[in-house]
Amino acid sequence: MTDPLLQVTDLTKSYGGVVATDRVNIDLRVGEIHAVIGPNGAGKTTLISQLAGEQMPDSGRIMFDGRDITHQPTYSRALQGIARTFQITNIVHDLPVIENVLLSVQAQAGHSFRFWQVARTDKTLIEPAMEALRRVSLGQRADDISRYLSHGEHRQLEIAMALAANPTLLLLDEPMAGMGAEESARMVDFLTSLKGEKTMLLVEHDMDAVFALADRITVLVNDRAIATGSPDDIRNNEDVRKAYLGDEES
Repeated sequence: MTDPLLQVTDLTKSYGGVVATDRVNIDLRVGEIHAVIGPNGAGKTTLISQLAGEQMPDSGRIMFDGRDITHQPTYSRALQGIARTFQITNIVHDLPVIENVLLSVQAQAGHSFRFWQVARTDKTLIEPAMEALRRVSLGQRADDISRYLSHGEHRQLEIAMALAANPTLLLLDEPMAGMGAEESARMVDFLTSLKGEKTMLLVEHDMDAVFALADRITVLVNDRAIATGSPDDIRNNEDVRKAYLGDEES
């Protein structure tokens, strides 16, 4: 078996006396969707922030594609092929849809952001931006101001921005948050279409989406990983049912 694309070993992060991730171990295989689930406050977003380089762990190690990236900054990880989305969409609402995606393309290509009109006519920038929008079914909305998109379309746009950077690893922080059933179903279909093409770590509360998408699932409870396995393994794990899946508030 080949080495994991991402390997997290004993990742620990505290804020004062509050532990946010407690010796978490996770590995992601190339091309898989690995979901991380758990109740609110379990450490899921703190974990994904450490993987993206937005927060540095107190101890532990993060290996990506054979390299130790534990203490590398966000921009370095992005250039190596790691992109993330957020619980709350991270887009510029007053810009046209295409220009939000161009920001991502320019950042990955190392272009200056000063010459905006040039960017709008540069085929090497426009073509990958439009391809990313087409992938998420927003090609027809390219010139619309971003604030006028629906909530679900904002989620699609943020994923287009991540895809435009041509990442190897996508870190998806609750991509279905705030969506209705129809929008969630479309997002599941889209993420399914990326299976095998992109390796994904998915943090999500929508259990129907998780079990439809994930190849493997890690369960965080009280800042620790209590189980990792296939969807069937997790469904049938008594500790998981007691700690999370059987909780009516989850």
